[in-house]
Amino acid sequence: MNVGVLASGEGTNLQALLDTVHGREVEVVAVASDQPSSRALQRADDAGVPSRVFLRSNHGERAARDAAMADWLEGRGVELVVLAGYMAILDAGFVGRFPDRILNVHPALLPAFPGIRSVERAFDHGVKVFGVTVHLVDEGVDTGPIVLQRAIELPDARTPADVRERLRPIEHELLPQAVALMATDRLRRDPDHPRRVLVSPAN
Repeated sequence: MNVGVLASGEGTNLQALLDTVHGREVEVVAVASDQPSSRALQRADDAGVPSRVFLRSNHGERAARDAAMADWLEGRGVELVVLAGYMAILDAGFVGRFPDRILNVHPALLPAFPGIRSVERAFDHGVKVFGVTVHLVDEGVDTGPIVLQRAIELPDARTPADVRERLRPIEHELLPQAVALMATDRLRRDPDHPRRVLVSPAN
């Protein structure tokens, strides 16, 4: 399965994909970013993966930018889009072109604390159990069906940075796992509860 990755920052989740499932269950064939300074672009270049920056300033409206990005991804043969620290909200038209074929990793136990600054908001709320969610992307903000989750108790965390450091290895494990499940056709919507995603056992 050909995968396109969208990333805005350091690209550590992209690196986790390149180190684990790339060249095995999937081929990462494209990396796109909304930030020219994103470290993900260098990681893509180091791995020999084509990359491109898509700025709203070059396309006008978000819809036009996202349409251009979708065109490029489809031109690269992308079958699955993975949001690996992508901080821009995708236009509904983009989501509609990859139905149930967009995965996102989020540093919180959804449906709690969706959106930006989720770790900071959870920390400020006094949360003792944090976690990571991988979910399918729909037109809302972190509202799509949940694929995988893992919780971790951090009652003694002193800062949001402490929490992020403990969550990062979980992200790096869960996101490739979800991508591999998608690539091997082991994810199914529960016909009786469409928001539930079921994982089929390995053959």
